[in-house]
Amino acid sequence: MKFIFDKDSWQEIFGSIRKSKLRTAITVLGVLWGIFLFITLLGATRGMENGFDREFGNMATNSIFLWGERTSIPYKGFQRGKYMQLKIQDVDELKKKIPEIQFVAPRTQQGVFGGSGALVKRSTNSKNYKVFGDYPIIDEVSKVKLLEGRFLNMTDINESKKVCIIGEKIVDELYEKDDEKVGSFIEINGSFFQVVGVYKENSSSFFEQDDSIYMPFTTFRKMYNLGDNIGWMVISAYKDADIVKVEEEVKSILRLRHSVHPDDDRAFGSANLGEMFGKLMGFVTGMQFLTWFVGISTLLAGVIAIGSILLITVKERTKEIGVRRAIGATPSKIRGQIVLESVFLTTIAGALGIIFAGFVLWFLNSQFGENASDFPFTNPTVNIPIALGAVAALVIFGSLIGMIPAQRAVSIRPIEALREE
Repeated sequence: MKFIFDKDSWQEIFGSIRKSKLRTAITVLGVLWGIFLFITLLGATRGMENGFDREFGNMATNSIFLWGERTSIPYKGFQRGKYMQLKIQDVDELKKKIPEIQFVAPRTQQGVFGGSGALVKRSTNSKNYKVFGDYPIIDEVSKVKLLEGRFLNMTDINESKKVCIIGEKIVDELYEKDDEKVGSFIEINGSFFQVVGVYKENSSSFFEQDDSIYMPFTTFRKMYNLGDNIGWMVISAYKDADIVKVEEEVKSILRLRHSVHPDDDRAFGSANLGEMFGKLMGFVTGMQFLTWFVGISTLLAGVIAIGSILLITVKERTKEIGVRRAIGATPSKIRGQIVLESVFLTTIAGALGIIFAGFVLWFLNSQFGENASDFPFTNPTVNIPIALGAVAALVIFGSLIGMIPAQRAVSIRPIEALREE
């Protein structure tokens, strides 16, 4: 190990590098590109994964949106085209018969699917907004980000209270800057409701932006005289449940309850969020595998290039090596110098690659990060152990690949080297 701290060894290494500047630069660039690509792809993949967590982190991803549509097959005296109206009793039936279901949130709404919404007034300000009739359980399925106040509770449901939670945009449009929000009253379609909470927009929500209003399901039902009807439902299964199978079981039970032909696939519409999220995570997993494969392959190619360059260098320095052997240089010193040169080049290239990759990831985060874009991309970082592991792997590979030209150098007999022209 003495040759590592030997001044003469380093002078010879730098002298060799100066003699082949272009060749050395190309070699270093190959390794630099390999680790740069590896770290950048790994960080970008992590940024996408974090972005998806940001978008869906507040939502039960193993969920299904389900609503009634029209039948496509005549059955039991009913003609084709019968509209399927979901009932509140369907909720209890599904929870009772499908143990994989964790939550079922029945919902009603106005102004969501093409409607004008409810007319909301405060003082002299008025505007139409989307209104949702909900149970408190919806907060378990899609977390509501409250700025102040509270969300719905079962007392609101049981007593059909005229309370509501309003979005931040509604506050901006109907309230003055210093007005108290929680405890104030707004008029919704001619009825006064007390505001008990204010929420901000949830990026993972498909329907409730910050221009929507939540009110108790029972209050909404009375207000619009809906009886037992519900608009649609969100069904959330346990994490280990097969969400595709749950969807099939749900539709099968609903077909039986509503006298729909067993083969009618159009009577109930659905959107399987769990299946979509699974595909997204599959894409991220595929990107991670591709990143590791491409990154490691590129790193190996760069390190092999260093070995090839050093073999050429040894060939060019055959006579010099012969002279050194003739005046007493030991095989271990010759071998150590060649390996040290290989390790030096790979370390420098690896460090530069990580630095450049860090700048690129910083730039990507500034352009597409949480506060800069709607693209699901956040905090594209690489764990320090992985980065250090990549550098350590480079050093190890550099040492191993350097052994090939080093062995070639010490295998040359001094007398034959001195004859080399």
